Amino acid sequence: MGKVIVKIKTAFGEIIMDGENPQEILKMLEDFPGDFMEKTSDLVSTKFTPTAAVQLKGVVELTTEGPVLVTSGKLTHYEAIGLVLYASKGKKNTSAQIKKLLASSGVRSMVPARLNEMTKRGQVFKPDPTKPEFKLTVQGERWVEDEVLVRLRG
Repeated sequence: MGKVIVKIKTAFGEIIMDGENPQEILKMLEDFPGDFMEKTSDLVSTKFTPTAAVQLKGVVELTTEGPVLVTSGKLTHYEAIGLVLYASKGKKNTSAQIKKLLASSGVRSMVPARLNEMTKRGQVFKPDPTKPEFKLTVQGERWVEDEVLVRLRG
């Protein structure tokens, strides 16, 4: 039997392993530390992903009140809410605070209704149902990074 090559797709890229036989591959996999994927993903995201501040320059300004939209680009209410949440500490905020920050940005929106629709779309969720905070989901973060910010950057 020839060499065995295994390609494992991960959130941060691909891990390629080769060995003389399947048992050798299994042994290598067993030797990986339990937190290997988590630590590698964290390192890759902090070292190779632009910081939020760099990505948001010219789009969002961080104030003492929270993130305020400063872009001249056209935004839907969903995109405006997504950007405010993306720039908020912990990527979460309350409906009332989002409404206040959007008002400071010159955007008037029915924030609770939009958040409800964004929840149905899988873009936001309530981390604690007893609290009024909404948080971007991973899907929501990707939407802001891959669609909203990319479009605004042109």
